[in-house]
Amino acid sequence: MASSKLRAATTATEALKILWEDGFFLAWKKIAPIEQALEKRGNHFSDPELGMALKRAKHLTRRGKRRNYEYIQKYPFKMHEQKQSVGKKR
Repeated sequence: MASSKLRAATTATEALKILWEDGFFLAWKKIAPIEQALEKRGNHFSDPELGMALKRAKHLTRRGKRRNYEYIQKYPFKMHEQKQSVGKKR
């Protein structure tokens, strides 16, 4: 897999997966730090697009109330990678 710093994300969903692969979601994160991390990568998604991607991300879980959510990974990326390789049939 190519380095995640070199990969360009064209959608908010893709960008969140790259952040997850980099270990960004090891601790609870509010929306502002997530937006800042995406801006550093050169991604500028609209609020509704980013909000929907966060809500639908299967690798993240959230807590809090509307307009005050926090997000964290459900499991590390490496564990997800191993899980996929074990489930493949030859």
